[in-house]
Amino acid sequence: MTHIFSTLRLAIVISVVSSFFIVSSAAAQTEEFKAIFDGTSLSGWSGDTTFWSVKDGAIVGETTPENVIKKNIFLSWDHELDDFELRLKFRISGTGNANSGIQFRSQKTPDGHLMGYQADIDQSGTYVGILYDERTGRGILCQRGSKVTIEADGKKNSETVGDKSELLGKINLDGWNDYSITAVGNKFTIKINGHTMSETIDEQAEHFDRKGLLGLQLHVGPPMKIQFRDIYLKRLPLAMGHKKVVFVAGKKSHGWGQHEHNAGCLLLANRLDVAAAENELPVVTTVYQNGWPTDPTAFDNANTVISYCDGGGRHYLHEKGKQFEDIMRRGVGLVCIHYGVEVPKGISGQRFLNWIGGYFEPNWSVNPHWVAKFESFPDHPVMNGVAPFEIRDEWYYHMRFAPEMTRVTPLLTTLPPVESLKRKDGPHSGNPHVREAVLKDKKPQHLAWAFVRGDGEGRGFGFTGGHFHRNWANDSFRKTVLNAIAWTAHVDVPDTGIDSATPTPEEIEANQDYPKPEGK
Repeated sequence: MTHIFSTLRLAIVISVVSSFFIVSSAAAQTEEFKAIFDGTSLSGWSGDTTFWSVKDGAIVGETTPENVIKKNIFLSWDHELDDFELRLKFRISGTGNANSGIQFRSQKTPDGHLMGYQADIDQSGTYVGILYDERTGRGILCQRGSKVTIEADGKKNSETVGDKSELLGKINLDGWNDYSITAVGNKFTIKINGHTMSETIDEQAEHFDRKGLLGLQLHVGPPMKIQFRDIYLKRLPLAMGHKKVVFVAGKKSHGWGQHEHNAGCLLLANRLDVAAAENELPVVTTVYQNGWPTDPTAFDNANTVISYCDGGGRHYLHEKGKQFEDIMRRGVGLVCIHYGVEVPKGISGQRFLNWIGGYFEPNWSVNPHWVAKFESFPDHPVMNGVAPFEIRDEWYYHMRFAPEMTRVTPLLTTLPPVESLKRKDGPHSGNPHVREAVLKDKKPQHLAWAFVRGDGEGRGFGFTGGHFHRNWANDSFRKTVLNAIAWTAHVDVPDTGIDSATPTPEEIEANQDYPKPEGK
């Protein structure tokens, strides 16, 4: 009898422990998903509020006999998707064959239409669970119950993964349903209520989108209502050997042509995107403008982060340093450009020493405007293909580096002219330490550097130029930074560096925060 009770107690303990781990595992999995709809407002979403609203914890898209639409309209999330899993609940109703869908990795046309992949929804059950390509000419890509491979020439190879009618029976056409979309590289899986509805592999390069917008569709036609709630997103590591490059552009700053963080990040991201498309550079970029991202998933699958912003006490990494520490521990790279290399001395300064190996320290470093001339470079991937150049900028120097330059590799080094130290001493203008180093000891100063963190994985890069937006038109100036971004993301830099077209005057003027002054 004692043996029986002991066995029973052991079974209970095993059951309890197993249940604990099952619950803990489920909780951990749930925590990987982050809410992108707050349940009370359309904050973070953009669309025509004549037709889109929030009621009873759900996003509602609705047309009525008095309030009709003449074309499909969309409510779009304000950020881009790349590789991800999306989970939400939907319910659709109407007086006719109500139709809707979930756009993902879509492109926005000038008239506001979202064009691209759509996980379909309809009231009759004809299309729900299929993959459609909205407004591209390809139409239905994969039917419910099918697995389709779209070859490079557009030919479709299809096989059956389930009975179309049986799968329809798993869907509640009159009530709420769980919808899941997973996009990993060029493979897309749609599930409803836990059942796989369709699988698609898209190998047609001219139509395949690696990144784009998320949107909810309200379809033209008879009066209808579509509801979405409990919208959760999980970013996934990029497939197909690609690396994620996240730009975080600072807010408006000095004025036209200076500290153009948004325009600068958009231009650099564009050049990386073009290199990815033309030269198969394995990167995917996204740009968050005007400060710290509101996207709760912004850094979840990042391989490197570019910080181009105003610094000092206003630096978002000064305010968010503790939070960003967790991202750095994952081995994510960090590139800091111009004022973005300055944070206050103390805990933030120490973090920068740990993250990128150096920073602008007030009353130690200086920020004059001068012409720097670079004639030779070290043998380092960041300098691949960079030709000697000289350019006027607000080149910071006499940076505070890690002790004994441990794991720091200087990349752009030159001796500043005497004229750069003519200002009176101040937090940024001059100090006895820099005067001794430059005027007395004639020590060349490092204006850009690479850094490998102690973990051997995380990489950092500091670049003190970037005050004048026009300087991005200098091919060597721009190539240095593009190479560094790739290197910090653990992408092999081509022997010739990342070649990119010289920006036209129109490209330089585009996206700036301030209007162009007369006479410029």
